[in-house]
Amino acid sequence: MDLKLKSNTYTSCSEILLQGFIFYIYINPGQPLKYMKRAGSFYKMMLIVTIVTFTGCQKTYKMETDRFLIEFGSKGNLLSLKNKENGYDYLSKEDSSFLLSLRIGGKIYKPISLSASGDILLLNYTKKEVSAKIKAVTKDSYFTFDLMEISDKDKVELIQWGPFKTSIKETVGETVGVVRDTAFAIGIQALNPRTLGGSPENEDDSFTGYDIFATTSLVDVSDSVHILYRGNTARPEQYGSSLTAYTRSRTKERIVSSMQNEKYTAPAFDDEGIEGSEIALFGCKPDEALNVIEKIELAEGLPHPLLDGVWAKRSKRAVSAYLIQDFTHENYRQAIDLTRKAGLNYLYHGDPFLNWGHFALKNDMKWDELAAIVDEAESQGIRVGAHILSNFITTNDPYVTPVPDKRLAKVGSAVLTDSISDDETTIGISDPAFFNQMQNNTLHAAIIGRELVRYDKVSESEPWQLLGCERGAFGTFAGSFSKGDTISKLADHAYKVFLTDNDLSAEMASRIADLYNKTGLKQISFDGLEGNSSTGMGKYGELLFVKNWYDRLIPEIKNDYIMDASTPGHYFWHMFTRMNWGEPWYAGFRESQTEYRLLNQDYFRRNYIPCMLGWFSMRPSTSIEDIEWMLARSAAFDAGYALVTNASVFKNNGYGDQILEKIREWEKARMSGAFNSDQKKRMEKIKNEFTLKVTGKNKWNLIPYEVKRYEHEFRDHRPGETGSSKFTFNNPYTEQNLGFILTVKDGPVEDISITIDSLSKTVLHVVLRPGQNLKYEGGDEVRLYSENWQPIRTLRIKSDAFRIGHGDHDLSVNCIFPSGNKGILKLEIKTSGQPEPVGSVSENEIP
Repeated sequence: MDLKLKSNTYTSCSEILLQGFIFYIYINPGQPLKYMKRAGSFYKMMLIVTIVTFTGCQKTYKMETDRFLIEFGSKGNLLSLKNKENGYDYLSKEDSSFLLSLRIGGKIYKPISLSASGDILLLNYTKKEVSAKIKAVTKDSYFTFDLMEISDKDKVELIQWGPFKTSIKETVGETVGVVRDTAFAIGIQALNPRTLGGSPENEDDSFTGYDIFATTSLVDVSDSVHILYRGNTARPEQYGSSLTAYTRSRTKERIVSSMQNEKYTAPAFDDEGIEGSEIALFGCKPDEALNVIEKIELAEGLPHPLLDGVWAKRSKRAVSAYLIQDFTHENYRQAIDLTRKAGLNYLYHGDPFLNWGHFALKNDMKWDELAAIVDEAESQGIRVGAHILSNFITTNDPYVTPVPDKRLAKVGSAVLTDSISDDETTIGISDPAFFNQMQNNTLHAAIIGRELVRYDKVSESEPWQLLGCERGAFGTFAGSFSKGDTISKLADHAYKVFLTDNDLSAEMASRIADLYNKTGLKQISFDGLEGNSSTGMGKYGELLFVKNWYDRLIPEIKNDYIMDASTPGHYFWHMFTRMNWGEPWYAGFRESQTEYRLLNQDYFRRNYIPCMLGWFSMRPSTSIEDIEWMLARSAAFDAGYALVTNASVFKNNGYGDQILEKIREWEKARMSGAFNSDQKKRMEKIKNEFTLKVTGKNKWNLIPYEVKRYEHEFRDHRPGETGSSKFTFNNPYTEQNLGFILTVKDGPVEDISITIDSLSKTVLHVVLRPGQNLKYEGGDEVRLYSENWQPIRTLRIKSDAFRIGHGDHDLSVNCIFPSGNKGILKLEIKTSGQPEPVGSVSENEIP
């Protein structure tokens, strides 16, 4: 329903003062003149100020839904952002907010007047003699603002909606563009791709967000910098928060700083320009925000992908876990079978392509052969996906060799200062500016006509030359060129790949869509999406790449895919299902980017994104305890995960079958919503550990563990001392046998003794070597395992040797270090708590 703007005259304090003054004259006709004669200029001045203020009183313009009221002043400034239910105004009063500002000549101009006719707003910026016409429409639960026309638009570099400044501080969804407290949410939504969420941090429209690789450790992020995470559509501010969007004019070529190049050519781009920039604004209860965004998607024609007929942002399947296996013609059935045994529904190929660009498959597999594999997997309830490196182009791709595509991304160009033959290794150029930027210059490559040239370096002074050139690089053909011919520096990436301009990006995105349409693949990760900054358009380039893919999909794929990426954006939020990321290679499950994984869960929750834990690398040495640690976190946050593995990994892991069972049962319980809120809350804490035991069909017990870790190493001691290490362990549970896992590093140990409470001493006569595991789980056996949990031998002990009661206990640990007193004995001690029933579910409740 379209509602017209409501306008009214604002009754100011000065108006009231004037009315009171007139009334006083009416009842005391002689008094004011007498007092003014006595007081002189003071009363004259007050009368003049009052009259002038009265004549300058402003009109206001209101727009309102059932829950939200926006009020504008006659200067295009906001007067209120009001929750109609309780009358509370969320507009920050610390600084003015404006509906629309313009940037001209690098300076931001705010409007100086606003007038309205029906649903049309006219804003004037008279200092630059520019005006903007905006269509403002009230819908069922939100407002839209469409920049219909702007006068003298060639002057305008960009337009900015807002910032709309609010007092809300509690939760700021920087990517989705929603801020909220316990009572109210206010949001902004860009209604077309060229309306970018946020404000332009960089002239290439890239965003400097949180980057784990910018920290000092790849294992964890405790040293993470306190900056915006991913986007600034909503931004935390000292006064509360702000909501912003903008559109840039791209009618002219610009030189910007981009991709670690101080100078980068951003070509002109025809996208209809700043006219047609459009946003939606809404205010509602916090738990209604996602409903309103869905209404906006449907009514305004935004991407709205489904899973099982349900909006992907709501579908339970959006948080599905999956196995990453690099299957081939020969072993794909093993990969399908392993996925099925794990109780998962997605099988994902992590590295399927022989080249990136044309996306030919490895192992001579054809697209139709992959389609047959996909069909066979789907017949068993398993969907298949593939990992994509977005617009990265490998040097063996037909876009590069033997004839390079003219649409390979260029940093910038110069001209030849002399003619060159096909074997010339020194090439004179007119300007070195684009060629001597070495910070992001992995391939040192340039293009002349149909030839690629690699150069070693640029001369340090005039005449400018490319030195140490390799002609006909990457299988192209060397040629002869004339003075004045154009030579261009090619953009590249540290993966030793080339990148794309916008036209080639669109073609590659369409090719990926064709792959999915023809094969039936239904899961994708747009890894390396930031490579589309090569278009000179930053986040806009990334968005256009995915939008081209999305728009080309056939309905069967468009409404059944899971898509993620490591760098989501505001409009992109509508197309992607969730966020996920890789890099699990630096440490074990518990150490590999643990804090980063937790930071992500907070980010997902404040941005209405289905939760994911990221990738984990399953190895033959992975313990069942580590697997359950990860699975408990998955249940805690209702977050999916990816397990990088293959059938041989499980075969070589002594606990392989048990691990598959654990994955299957935890995932079944999680996806059916069996865990209660208290259990989830306790599992969020990474130091808490649990196991899940099956008690019947679709019935489980959750058992908590108390786990402590200690280290014993050799130390010199006085005669009469034992050299033992003493520890204190608290058992918060009932009487039981103390469980443990012992490992060593930096050398073997033997004859390990453990004494409990200075009473019960047990000596384990065994040589424990680096990589091996000595494990006790109760009973009368301690087992020695290889690094891959294959049993080596069994030690017999008394069944009550490690019996402890509730409360604090002393542990004394000693051993022999046969390699020159070097080595560290590592102890993991645990007791288990009372089993807790996990809500049972029926078969039809399990997705």
